[in-house]
Amino acid sequence: MTKLGSIEQVERWDIFELTLDGPSDGNPYEEVFLAARFQYRNDKMEIEGFYDGEGSYRIRFMPDREGIWRYETISNVPELNGITGQWECTTPQPGNHGPVKVHNGYYFAYEDGTRYMPFGTTCYHWTHTGDEGHEEMTLKELAQSPFNKMRMCLLPTRDMRPPMVAFSGTSPEDADTSRFNPAFFQHLEKRILDLRNLGVEADLILFHPYDKQGGWGFNSLTREQDFHFLRYVIARLAAFRNVWWSLSNEYDFNKAKTVEDWDRLLQYVQKKDPYQRLRSIHNGTKMYERSSLFDFGKSWLTHQSIQHWDAELTTAWREAVRKPITIDEISYEGNISRRWGNITGLELVSRYWEGFTRGGFVAHGESFENTPTRAWISSGGKLYGESPERIRFLRTIMEEGPEDWIQKRREGEYALIYLGKYRPSYYELDLKPDRHYRVELIDIWEMSIQPLEGTFTGTSRIDLPSKPYKALRVQAV
Repeated sequence: MTKLGSIEQVERWDIFELTLDGPSDGNPYEEVFLAARFQYRNDKMEIEGFYDGEGSYRIRFMPDREGIWRYETISNVPELNGITGQWECTTPQPGNHGPVKVHNGYYFAYEDGTRYMPFGTTCYHWTHTGDEGHEEMTLKELAQSPFNKMRMCLLPTRDMRPPMVAFSGTSPEDADTSRFNPAFFQHLEKRILDLRNLGVEADLILFHPYDKQGGWGFNSLTREQDFHFLRYVIARLAAFRNVWWSLSNEYDFNKAKTVEDWDRLLQYVQKKDPYQRLRSIHNGTKMYERSSLFDFGKSWLTHQSIQHWDAELTTAWREAVRKPITIDEISYEGNISRRWGNITGLELVSRYWEGFTRGGFVAHGESFENTPTRAWISSGGKLYGESPERIRFLRTIMEEGPEDWIQKRREGEYALIYLGKYRPSYYELDLKPDRHYRVELIDIWEMSIQPLEGTFTGTSRIDLPSKPYKALRVQAV
């Protein structure tokens, strides 16, 4: 935020923040209502504020139009009510493309129309370590990686005892779910801004099932307590343009809630979020045996967040629901004893190619034991696997291709064909007889692209080396 003369300036899709002094007695988190009505010409939006501790109240707003905005506060506390002002929304700076939205059914784009393809990773509790050096190491590693989305939890697991949690208190014995811990959120907000500066979307996991009996008890709160938590989180974090909402990780493993409960909570987020950030929910599964996907056809879900080991199902998921598909967990590269966390880098990269070439998006995870830092999926730190550079190679290829590569294949303009674990001696392309095409042979592991001699038209036989993990890129001349 800057000032020009006597008027504050905030660039489009950044955050205007109003800070006010008010009462600190009683329980301000429950007893004080604060909002502001923001007006641009004849349009008005009401944005809820939040208590930030020590008598400080804040209202955060992300403007989406350039020009003069006016505001007036609304509160049940006289000293916070009826405060007015104005400020100017200015042109966004380079690199600020706005929030990510669903685009053209199955894809994503920033608000200004710039293409966005999620190449995600998972670091569940990287902001809970209490170790600033470790968190800085995670950010440095992320900056050097191909990943532009991070899944991360707000709440601790049963056995965790981090220095701060979202609620007041430092242990399960003194946790007070009627009050929040401003220091926890201030630290989290700093890290969300760090991700934003790296061009990384923060996919915030609001609930999870790993806080069972004997732990904090946050996975079995009452409906009113859940709403209280969500309302505060949305008021604090929704204005950050790189925030996504993942209502739960492995929702079906939480036996304290039903599908109807999850629907009710998702609808509450939809109602309270003035910016309509991307919303989804992530299923659990008994890996390699069964899966229990949520019904992504429901209108309060913006995209499909899936856990499944078989990326070939991407085609069926696209046909079932016209929404983007993010396979946020497809097993992790690593060496732990659990089946979901010990596939090879080659296997993970192969699943990436299978999902992307079928029109979905796939996320990375890493879970190595006996390394200098803990598993990446748990707390970040360092990446040790072989997959990230191969994922970068795929990202480059996808970004060079058309925005809707599935439709372009149907139209006979472009095709990216993954041949998988198989090693056929040839592949038959059914090309348009009135067009000529260039064909390239791609090795997904060696990261090589070999142009084939000449051009091709009509039904064409492409001779192949007897090696697996190849792909073909076909482009009309």
